[in-house]
Amino acid sequence: MTLRLKDFLELLETVAPARWAEPWDNPGLQIGSPAQEIKKIFSSLDPTLKALKSASKAHAQLLFTHHPLIFKPVSRVQTDTFPGNVMAEAVRDGIAIVAAHTNLDSAPDGINDILARLLGLTDVEILKPFEDGAGLGRIGNLSNPVSLSAMAQTVRKVLGEGDMRVVGERDRPIRRIAVVGGSGGSLVSLACEKGADLLVTGDVGHHVALEAETLGIALIDGGHFHSEKAAFRVFARNLETLLRSKGWKIEIETDEGEGNPLRAWDS
Repeated sequence: MTLRLKDFLELLETVAPARWAEPWDNPGLQIGSPAQEIKKIFSSLDPTLKALKSASKAHAQLLFTHHPLIFKPVSRVQTDTFPGNVMAEAVRDGIAIVAAHTNLDSAPDGINDILARLLGLTDVEILKPFEDGAGLGRIGNLSNPVSLSAMAQTVRKVLGEGDMRVVGERDRPIRRIAVVGGSGGSLVSLACEKGADLLVTGDVGHHVALEAETLGIALIDGGHFHSEKAAFRVFARNLETLLRSKGWKIEIETDEGEGNPLRAWDS
């Protein structure tokens, strides 16, 4: 059975409807024709030129990303800078680009649900509910309390990030945990109100760290890239299974060579 881009978009809408996206976001079709035939999908967290070239090398017709290529209206396409270089090459190579961003963060079985499962949380609830069982972040419990130091090691193992930042004492007991993939520092007070001992997220700024310290909630900053990459990889596998269950024999290849653009500097 032939998969068209419009079929993929319709299926994605059932999993992560665009109405669940934040007002500033721009998920969905970025480049391509709904009539385009898709035989293989390449998934990457970011729609970079490197990711697009990898998709082309993998003979994929669709680059599926978490972060959108286009956030704001484009007044011109300059082909020697981002995102114009990606747009031009995508059109030239006939590769469509589709993103599922904050709508996937909020969706059931999306980024934050997957993060909660990867961290071993039970009794998981939505941190900030929207509608229809969707919302920002998740909060749940560990079967047995562990120290903040031990939990940091678990987070490092799950996310694959060696350069984490932590607020809180190493021996502090952790039982209830809130998770927000990407940038979730704005939810630190809500996590505290809902009884979390710890918030796991990324992109934590100085003032958020001070707020967490004042509120008495521990915080682990695993980085924006790593806190989303691990979960998006799992989602891509689950999406491939869903596509195949619908009769489309489609492979989704994950960009294993993608790296964090922000890294520790070795002097």
